[in-house]
Formats: sequence, structure tokens, C-alpha cells
Amino acid sequence: MATPIVETTLDLAAKFPGKVTADTRPGYAGWVVDKNALIEVATSIRDELGYDLLTNLCGVDYPEQNKLEVVYHVIKTTGGAPLVFKTQAERIDPVEVPSLVSVWPGADLQERETWDMYGIVFVDHPDLRRILMWEGFEGFPLRKDYKEAFYEEEVKPLKSRWPDGNHKYAETKAPYGDNIMFKPGFDPEKWVPTDPEEALYASLRKYKTEEVDGIKTDHIIVNMGPQHPSTHGVFRAVVVLDGETIVSLKPVMGYLHRNHEKIGERNAWLHNMPYTDRLDYFNSMYNNWGYSLAVEKLMGVQVPERAEYIRVIMGELSRIQNHLILFGMLWNDLGAYFTPALYAFEERELILDIFEAVAGSRMMCNYHRFGGVARDIDEVSLQKIKDLVFERLPRKAEEFDRLLSENEIFLARMRGIGYLSPEDTIAYSVTGPNLRAAGIPYDIRRADPYGIYDRFDFNIPVRHNSDLLDRYFLRVDEIVQSLRILQQALKGLPEGPILAGKPAYITRVPAGESYGRVEGPKGELGFYVVSTGKPNPYRYHVRAPSFVNITSLEKLCVGTKIADFVGILGMVDIVLGELDR
Repeated sequence: MATPIVETTLDLAAKFPGKVTADTRPGYAGWVVDKNALIEVATSIRDELGYDLLTNLCGVDYPEQNKLEVVYHVIKTTGGAPLVFKTQAERIDPVEVPSLVSVWPGADLQERETWDMYGIVFVDHPDLRRILMWEGFEGFPLRKDYKEAFYEEEVKPLKSRWPDGNHKYAETKAPYGDNIMFKPGFDPEKWVPTDPEEALYASLRKYKTEEVDGIKTDHIIVNMGPQHPSTHGVFRAVVVLDGETIVSLKPVMGYLHRNHEKIGERNAWLHNMPYTDRLDYFNSMYNNWGYSLAVEKLMGVQVPERAEYIRVIMGELSRIQNHLILFGMLWNDLGAYFTPALYAFEERELILDIFEAVAGSRMMCNYHRFGGVARDIDEVSLQKIKDLVFERLPRKAEEFDRLLSENEIFLARMRGIGYLSPEDTIAYSVTGPNLRAAGIPYDIRRADPYGIYDRFDFNIPVRHNSDLLDRYFLRVDEIVQSLRILQQALKGLPEGPILAGKPAYITRVPAGESYGRVEGPKGELGFYVVSTGKPNPYRYHVRAPSFVNITSLEKLCVGTKIADFVGILGMVDIVLGELDR
């Protein structure tokens, strides 16, 4: 039987009679809110019930019921499991649902994504535009009736690829020729192109020419990226400047979008495991873990003790190497050249050596399985981990700290820059180190423990200035706490099996919904899945911390100098594979 997403004694149906009903679908949980009362109910959930942070928002298409559904997960930053509620609209265009940006500003980019993928119009959204697809894209690709170019079958494996054992390229059979499909009545010979950037630049035109001391001045627009080394991939920020001061900013993404969730709904359940590796490709182990938890909740699987310990060991090693990457790239971005980065990358290489020895790959590990892990840790690798955790890494953590903590240039570039108040940090759905650097001691490992984290003695580091310097020091503190966890896990590692049951190529998952989340190195990494009992997910959604955390980028940058943008973006800690999916 499916495990509910959240067990709660709240009776929203009694609190909002006629506006809220319990979700009674088998395997589902939470509440269904009348869309006409959505803002009222959401405001009450935030202000009266204390669910102050909207962590996840996504769409689901149910064409058989003629419904499009929006699913919301909200949390209390004081701790506890998420509360889930939904709202539904008839599947008749235009599909309209009230925007919750006025209640939780962190809904901004997530609502844009849901509009982009499903065509759900969020009424009163301040800037509802395409976000992952290009501006001229036709259709809404995550709807169940959307058929892309080269479409063959609804789910994989695609039988047509190997007729009689002979491989055939899908492109040779495509009904759309050269991957082009025109909507009815469209004549490409008569088409006059419009500026695809017009909507973007129109959203930035809140500042007009000013006259100061009789001199007219204009604000100028500068594009940072998408081909810029310090944007860490094909990410673009359109910045409006008054002199050198940032007065407005819009993040532009989607250049690396590769239909991850559409692919995930075509794959069988287990086939998605290596696809999660390609999200935050620095944190394959954590990507595997979040997805495993979501599916294991539905399956009701009990993970063996040894596998739980191994998951913690690999996860905390992953957290350490993630922060080492951040330090190395940040130093490089701020002009320290690459020499300091080499210190960080040397230690990261040793951790990747462990991943390669245990999982068979340095970055794309494909290590987790539903109910455990794919391979045990051999004695040689175990000894290498112990040498790192008990001897080398504690010394290196102190060395990194000394390298920068007293560096006057580094401190001047970081202190007081990129301030975000604790209230705004929560409002913009920021999670992970940047939330804790604002004085909010929220960490899923403590607030809503998963795996066996409740067995370990460790602190949740907190800083209170919410600037770049505190975000840096917070991560230094986290490395120290990860080493504490690792030392306990290595001492307590039991013998035993590493997988519940036998390995299975095709997994049958009971019908229902589930939300699995982990405290990834960049923040909350969540997977929302819906099963109909078939071999493939009906809905597969990734709550990517890189994507959600970037919602606060304009708030972080306005009022700072353009030279500070590089440091601010670097400390958000994004990876485009996860952000764009």
C-alpha cells in the first residue's frame, strides 16, 4: 500500500467547509482546494498554520478526468513533514488558476515552469512567460496528449527500434520530415518573425530615463551570459544598470533543457536512476537517493541497515566534494586565478576515486537501487575512506579555512555583499546552506529525518549575517559536520545485505503519489512521482534546488555593483544540468 506523503491531524476540510476536501484517491494524500478559494486557503496555511515556505509546485495532467492539477508542498521552517494540497481546473483552454506569488514569492519560477509545460495560466502572475522552452515553442510538452517530433510510443523500451533484431533510426520513420511540425493553417512562406526577446525586455522596462541636474541619463541593459565563464554553464542574466549599480535583473535559462521529466515519464522506474545522475552532475549520489526515497515510499520497501549506512557515507562524501567545487570555482571567479582552486580539486579527486572504485564511475554513479545500493564497499575502498575521513580531510578543512579566512581581499569582496533578510530568504523558497546562513536552522536531516540520520550526533551550522561571507563560512562549517557524521557512520557500519529482495529490471510500483526529498548540498532536492501501477511513472517531477534558489537572484543583486554579480551567483551554487533539466 502506498505510503502517504504526509500524515497530519489538520482537518482543512472542516476549517474551510465547501472550499477544501480530502484527497480520497487511493494512494493519494493531502487536500484538494477549490481554485476560487486558493489564495484565501494558502494565506491561512501560511499565516495561521505556520507553513511559511513553499518548497515544491508542479502540474499533473489527468485527461481521463478532463483535469489539470497543480500540486503544492509547503513546509514549516521550524521542522516537520511537508503539507500537500492541490487545486484543479478543467482541461479546457485557457486553463486558469490563481497565482500564489503574492502569498509565496518563491512560486514565481515554478509557476512559469508549470505554465511552460502544461499551459496552466496563473492569473495575476507578474511575469508569465516561457522559461525552459524557447519563446516561439508551440504546445505544452508535459501534457499527456502532446506528441513530439519523432514520437513512436508512449513508454520505453521502444519496440520499433529493434525489429527482428535489426536497429532502425527513429528519424528515418518520422512523419514530420526534418523535425518540423507546423500548426494548422501556418504558412512558413508568409510568416514574419517577431523579436523573441521582446517579452523578456518588456518585463525589464520598469525604469525610465531620468534627469539629474539637467542631465538626462538612461539605464543600460547588459547581458551576463549565456557564454560567460562565471555563469557556470549556459545561464544568462539580463541586468539593468544605473551606472554600475544593478536596479533590475531577470534570469534566463533553458539553453540546456533536455526534456528530463518527459523522458522520465517514458522510462521504466529503474531506467530513471542513471538519468538522475545527469541533473546535478556533481552530486550523482544524492540525486539517486532522493529518487530512491520517493519510489520506496510507494513500494513500502525497508532498506537494509548496511545499505542505509552506505547511503549516508556516500551522501556526506558527496556534500564535501560539492562544497570543495564551490570553493575552487568561487576563488577563480573572484580573480584568484586557478591556483587556490587546485587545492580544493585535489581533495575532490580523492573522493571521486572512491566513487569510481565502489560504483564504477566517478560522476555518473548510478549507484542506488530501490531498497538499497547496487554494490557493496570493498575493504580496500573502505580503508581509503577511513584514511580520508579520519586523517586527511580534517587537516585539509583547516588548511582551506586558513587560506581564505584571513585574506583581506577575499573578505572585502564577500563581507556585506548579497544580503537577503531571513524573511525574504524564506519567502523566496531558498533552502540549503543559503537558508541557514540567514539564521534559519532548517535542515531536512534534522527537521524531517530520512534514512538513519536520526542516529547520528551532529550540529546544524547556522550563520546570521546572510551575506556572501557567511554563506562561505557556513559551507566550511558543514564540511566539519559531514566529517563528524562520516566518522560515526564508518565506526558503526554493520555487516549484512545491501539490497532488499532480488535485483529487478522492471519494477512494479503501487498506484499513488509520493514526494521524496533529501538535504542535498545545494538545498532541498525533491522528487514528486505518481504511479498508476504500470512499469512507468505517470508523473515524474524534479524539485531542483538550483532552479528554485535562483528565484531570489534579483532580490540578492538589486542595489549591488555589477562587479559583485559574479560572487553572488557563484554563492547561490547552481548547476545547469539540474536547473534546466
